[in-house]
Amino acid sequence: MRKKVLAKALIAFLGAGIFTATAPEVEIVKCEAATMENIAQNYDLSFDASVGVEKTLNCEGRAVKFIAYENIIYVRNPASVEQQKLSIYIPAEYLKGGTINGYTAETAPIFMPNGVGGYMPGEILSPQEKSRGGGANASLVALSRGLVVVSPAIRGRTTVTDGVYIGKAPALIVDYKAAVRYLRFNRNRIPAGDTEKIISNGTSAGGALSAALGSMGNAPEFESYLQEIGAADERDDIFASSDYCPITNLENADKPYEWIFYGENKYYPAMWQLQDLKARGKLNNPDIKISDAPPDADSANNPVGVKDAVDMTKDEIKISKKLRDAFPSYVNSLNLHDEHGKLLTLDQNGNGTFKEFIKLKYIESAQNALDSGEDLSEINWITIKNGRVVDVDLKKYPAVVTRMKAAPAFDKMDLSSAENDEFGTKNNQPRHFSEIIYKNSGGEMADAEQIRIMNPLNFIGRDDVTVAKHFRIRHGAADRDTSLAIPAILALALQNNGVDVDFFSPWGIGHSGDYDLDKLFNWSDNICKE
Repeated sequence: MRKKVLAKALIAFLGAGIFTATAPEVEIVKCEAATMENIAQNYDLSFDASVGVEKTLNCEGRAVKFIAYENIIYVRNPASVEQQKLSIYIPAEYLKGGTINGYTAETAPIFMPNGVGGYMPGEILSPQEKSRGGGANASLVALSRGLVVVSPAIRGRTTVTDGVYIGKAPALIVDYKAAVRYLRFNRNRIPAGDTEKIISNGTSAGGALSAALGSMGNAPEFESYLQEIGAADERDDIFASSDYCPITNLENADKPYEWIFYGENKYYPAMWQLQDLKARGKLNNPDIKISDAPPDADSANNPVGVKDAVDMTKDEIKISKKLRDAFPSYVNSLNLHDEHGKLLTLDQNGNGTFKEFIKLKYIESAQNALDSGEDLSEINWITIKNGRVVDVDLKKYPAVVTRMKAAPAFDKMDLSSAENDEFGTKNNQPRHFSEIIYKNSGGEMADAEQIRIMNPLNFIGRDDVTVAKHFRIRHGAADRDTSLAIPAILALALQNNGVDVDFFSPWGIGHSGDYDLDKLFNWSDNICKE
């Protein structure tokens, strides 16, 4: 069937003048205009292979030719036309029957990155020669390595239509799932890409979204949401999930943050936090200077919004202790085991085998840096003997990397965080999502089911859910946006349920993603070719 589709598509491309520079682009514009005029009608989800445009970009000094099918509505009844469309990028060689990196049109994995950050709307991540990190972005590198790229736009917490906020939780997950269903529905129409080898990718809130997509395959809780927007009647499980610094498990995320940062009572907010607070009228300190410029690569990697520290209030220090003290009982309730079967727990003082596991991840990170030739002799929170990193001091760690968020880090008592906004109502009223914060501050609590279905931990191990076979989880050793314990808990829960997990904390890396694209796509090659 695929060969027939390839032949038909190739004839259509040549006949329509696809390899010209202008005509197809005009045609696509006309098509978009037509869909806007007929917005009240249901959208046909059948992929049209005749509207692609050939493009060429340079990746590491090499020309990469690909066919772009852009701005395709992926649900029949979109709540937002702008935020429920996707683009598909296929290496041009596949339409000639060629092979790239050992892949063919039939076997090429599908790389599916999302552009979500801060639970804001995610934009389509088209291939780019220059990314915030300097080189080609993940989409272009993926194409150069022979992967098909499919990137969806996704609703977020600020998406609004006719005064109604339609992107609050769980809209992001629903849209990501709908995009997967679109691909499966068109498995025999899209000229290349193996829909059984879909690999998601995201950073921060986008990392949490990628983790959710990998953990919640075909979960029945989402069916009504998917039917409401007219998603294709297909499966939405994926093959693998790549998650950079995932901000997930939100109802419990404040506890491990204070377990790590308790006692460090000064903080340095990130610029994006300040910009978000200002935009929503939640900035309580008018003396803090806000930049209108987007963060540069360095500040995005370890974002510092102000050079002078801000002191936490007495109430923030008080809730910091309550959250720290609540963390051990939460960890102990999870029944987590390391790869050797050792039970990971904490005593009432926050010490125990789980703490030793976290220390081990930092030791591995520092040793990797040391073996790579980095000079770590001035790092005061690690101990090196005879060229080996033998210990880390988690009490010294917070002062070195600095605290980024006052307590509580995520569920703010004044409902001012991005996460409070994410769990808000359709009329944009932010809400709590953590019981301990709700009980100590009042305000409105989000619906319990809304909170539950945002957390991958509530799906892993269930018989009626299909979890991805492979996960790659990265959380920088200098990340101060969230605690390493959060992705560690996710990784352990997956491993304890038989999932293949590659979990590492890169040295010197803050809250960022896509910084190791060669390693990312080496991993994807390994799991796809095994």
